[in-house]
Amino acid sequence: MVDKLERENRFRSYQSRTNVSTGLHKAAVILMSLPEDLATSVLSKMNRGEVEKVSIEIAQTGRLTAEEQESTIHEFAAANPKALGGALGSLELAKSLVQKALGDGASNTLDNLQQSIEALPFGFLKKVDPQNLLTFIVDEHPQTIALIISHLPSNYGAQVIAGLPPDKQLAVIRRVATMGQTNPEMIKQVEDGLSSRMASLVSQSFEDTGGVDRVAEILNVTDRATERSLLENLTQEDPELVEEIRRLMFVFEDLLKLTDKDIQALLKNVETSQWALALKGCNEELKDKILGNMSQRAADMLREEGEFLGPVRQSEVEAVQQEIVDLVRKLEDAGEITVASGGDGSDVFVN
Repeated sequence: MVDKLERENRFRSYQSRTNVSTGLHKAAVILMSLPEDLATSVLSKMNRGEVEKVSIEIAQTGRLTAEEQESTIHEFAAANPKALGGALGSLELAKSLVQKALGDGASNTLDNLQQSIEALPFGFLKKVDPQNLLTFIVDEHPQTIALIISHLPSNYGAQVIAGLPPDKQLAVIRRVATMGQTNPEMIKQVEDGLSSRMASLVSQSFEDTGGVDRVAEILNVTDRATERSLLENLTQEDPELVEEIRRLMFVFEDLLKLTDKDIQALLKNVETSQWALALKGCNEELKDKILGNMSQRAADMLREEGEFLGPVRQSEVEAVQQEIVDLVRKLEDAGEITVASGGDGSDVFVN
C-alpha cells in the first residue's frame, strides 16, 4: 500500500512532468478521484497559484466517464486504484478543497475562483444536466449548438453530442472542428438567449425519482409469480431494459441471503480462481459464508489463492462478481436454487 506522503509526492511529480493544459486537467481528475481529506492534503503542498489553477479546473469539470478516470489514474499510479466511474467536479467541491487546504488564507483564492467561473461563457450550464440542456437546443441550428458545445467541458459536450440525432451530430462536430475566432458579442447574445429560456430550470433543484434502480428495488420485494410475469412481458418490448433490471435485483452481497444448500449448489459451478478474485475486498461475513460451505482443504486453497493474487483492479473484481450474480439468476431460473424475495412470505422456511 502506497502511504499518504508517497502518493502526494508522486502527484506533484506527475503534475510537473505533464503538458500544462493537459496536465492540469489530469491533475484535477486525480484530485477528484481521491478522498476529500487526501485531496486537501495534496492541495496544501501546492503554492497559491497552483491551487487556484487546479481548483478552477475542478470547478469546470463535469462528470467523468469511467474510461477517462481509469486511464488517468493508471497513468498516475498502477497500484491501488480507487473505485472508478462517476466522479463529479463542481464549484462546490473546488471551494471545499481550497477552504480546507488554505484555511484562513483562502478568501482571495475563493474570490478569484468564483469570478473565474462566473466569467466563463455559458458558465451557468454547470448547474444543468446535459439531458435537460438537450431539450432546449436540439432544434437549434448546428452552428448555434456548436458554439455552445465549444464552451463546455469535453465530457459534458460529449453527452450533449450523443443525444443529438445522427445527422445533426455530424453537422455540429464539423462546425466545432472548423470554428475559429468568434465575435464576443455573438457569444454573449447566444448565452443571454439561452440563459433567459432556461432561467426557471437553472433556479430549480431536482431530485432523482424512479429509474431502473427503483424498479429493481420494487421487484426484489415482489412475490416471485408477479416478478416473473412482469419481466416476461417487459422482455417482449425491451429485453435490454429487463437485463439491466435483473442485474440490479440481485447483487453479489446478496449471496448472504442464500441458504447453505444453495451456496453449495453455486460452488459446484464456480471455479476457485473466480471466488479468489470475487471475494477481494468483501466483508468478512460473506467470506465466512462461502468458506464455511467448502471443505477445509478447498477453503485453505481459496485463501492461499486470494493471498497470492495480491492487489487487483476493482473493475476486475466487479466483473467476476457480476459473472457469479448472472450464474445465480440462471440457476434460479432452472429451479436449482431459490433466491428469497420479500413477497407474501410463502418462501419462508421453518424447522
